[in-house]
Amino acid sequence: MKNRKNLIIVSLVITVLVLTGCSASNRMDIPDTGNTENSDISKNTATENSSEQIREIQGQQNVTEGTEEYRGFQMDNVLHSDTTGDIHYHIYVPDSYDGSNPYALYVTLPGYEGLYFQGVGMNLQSEEFAFEAQKYNTQMIIAAPQLDDWGETSANKTVELVKYLMEYYHIDTTRVYVNGYSGGGETMSLVLEKAPELFTAYLHCSSKWDGDYTAVVNNRVPVYFAIGENDEYYGSEPTKEAYEAMHDLYENQGLSEAEIDELLVLDVKEHEYFTSRGQDNEHGGGGLFAYDENIMSWLLSQKK
Repeated sequence: MKNRKNLIIVSLVITVLVLTGCSASNRMDIPDTGNTENSDISKNTATENSSEQIREIQGQQNVTEGTEEYRGFQMDNVLHSDTTGDIHYHIYVPDSYDGSNPYALYVTLPGYEGLYFQGVGMNLQSEEFAFEAQKYNTQMIIAAPQLDDWGETSANKTVELVKYLMEYYHIDTTRVYVNGYSGGGETMSLVLEKAPELFTAYLHCSSKWDGDYTAVVNNRVPVYFAIGENDEYYGSEPTKEAYEAMHDLYENQGLSEAEIDELLVLDVKEHEYFTSRGQDNEHGGGGLFAYDENIMSWLLSQKK
């Protein structure tokens, strides 16, 4: 009996060890999903799903989607950022977009009347850049951030939003366009100081340049300066000075005048440009540049 009891005990111990060993073995087979190099699940997921689907799964966790629509834009989406705070933006995605082909990206930064505290969607109601841009490229995603000011915080939010959109959507990185009107132009000049490599070309409308010029020139970002000669808010001198400063930097790098002309355009409009289009105010009339085919086609025909 004693031997039988010992045998039973030994059998139970062996059974427990076997079961424990199987359990431990099963746990070891579960890959560490935090390390994609050693993760079979990560590799299988990457094989079974397109990279776009993976970006959607990851990106969606960071955004609260808006529920309202305005002229084809999904309104007041919020990118939640631990570093810059909530970033509000409206977005237009063509019905043809399915993630299989890269689309261009256009970003429009508003003037004072379009800032977030003015009311949700006021940037789209006060300016037409986002809508006019659709006429030049049917395969283009358009984002209209509603920022809080025209300084460093908004510049950092813009950089973070653009990087997010370029990861979440399948974006053609050779066609990333942006315009900044009035205060939005001040913001965008700071953005180009921080991350010029993100952008293909920039339209600077009725504004002044607050950022440094060097990064823009070193990255060969084409810039179109458009302003009224007698802009009531800024005057045209700051725009002319910015153009000349960049022009000099390109000359110092040995570029010819023809090469510089490919990268810089200074377009100072006389008062008649505005009055002939029913606008007496040259600064407010900067919104007319959205309808100007020469200006918009220059911007949206650029490619890295």
